[in-house]
Amino acid sequence: MSCPFLRQEPVAEGARIIRRAFRINRVLRDRQDPLAQHDNLLIERYRFSREGVIYIVNLLEPHVKCSTRRSRALTTAQTVCIALYKSAVCRAIRKVYLALKQFLGSFVIFPSHLRPQAVKQNFFAIAAFPNVIGAIDCTHVPIKAPPGPNEGDFVNRKGFHSVNVQMVCDSMFHITNVEAKWPGSVHDSRIFRESHLCTLFERAQQYFMTPFPDPNPGPQTRFNTALARTRARIEMTFGQLKGRFQCLKGLRVAPDRACDIIVACAILHNIATIRKERTPVVEVQPDDDLQPVHLDQPSGRAARDRIGCPPQWVGSHLTQGPALLQGYNVGVQDHHLFFSSQPFSWLLL
Repeated sequence: MSCPFLRQEPVAEGARIIRRAFRINRVLRDRQDPLAQHDNLLIERYRFSREGVIYIVNLLEPHVKCSTRRSRALTTAQTVCIALYKSAVCRAIRKVYLALKQFLGSFVIFPSHLRPQAVKQNFFAIAAFPNVIGAIDCTHVPIKAPPGPNEGDFVNRKGFHSVNVQMVCDSMFHITNVEAKWPGSVHDSRIFRESHLCTLFERAQQYFMTPFPDPNPGPQTRFNTALARTRARIEMTFGQLKGRFQCLKGLRVAPDRACDIIVACAILHNIATIRKERTPVVEVQPDDDLQPVHLDQPSGRAARDRIGCPPQWVGSHLTQGPALLQGYNVGVQDHHLFFSSQPFSWLLL
């Protein structure tokens, strides 16, 4: 029976009294300043030192700063650090990677931030391979199975869903070109044919340098060894990129967002490399494709012979001789022999 002196049931009023007695007042604490941590902890969590995080904060602040302090909104530093560390906080991540994409043309530059001749000299210093302008390859970034009728397009030859990403790097591990928009089932050669890079090189009939398919002992074998040592830079770049950003080992987002995140990670990688941030332990990335990107042209063997056969290869050094000097301008800088001019600039495949 209801009590005539109370508007509600006695049981309900009693429960309200008990709840008031055990109520815990809500305490709003100041959010921790992520930059107050020790440098080693910042590098472990965010892959950047304090100076590196501040640089990124200043770079992105006009694009990610909250317009109000209502409800104690995140500061720019907190938003950036959340995006670098916590993959579950989607709103902060989306705000940061969309802002980073606007700086793609500033930090990812082909053939490099350096002069083309300096790029060739640095590549030549690795294994005495001349006129290399970049190393190119594709890598697969796993994603969750997307819904819809196009789900099968993202299944690659290894049977998992992925985005196939083409990248070019220089000898200093800078990413100089990135194509992140293709499903995992698309072949590497198609990605290159429809890329801006292909348009850039279309006037040159020769631009890929591939190894001898069946090398003979001697110059051809040494040629393949030098090429493999030089093009290993792209595999090491993939290792550094995925070592810095563990999310690239498996993105649980839609394909279009996955592509944006991959581009943002490439930009952050270049910022870290330029600023000489601590390099993560590199795991050599397995070859993602057993087939070559570019089918060899009939003149390809002649081009390889011109590079591999005239010089006398001794380990990673070249011995100057008449056959080597013919048709090239040769100079010495920092005790390294380099080719200062040549009709072609090679992309190592």
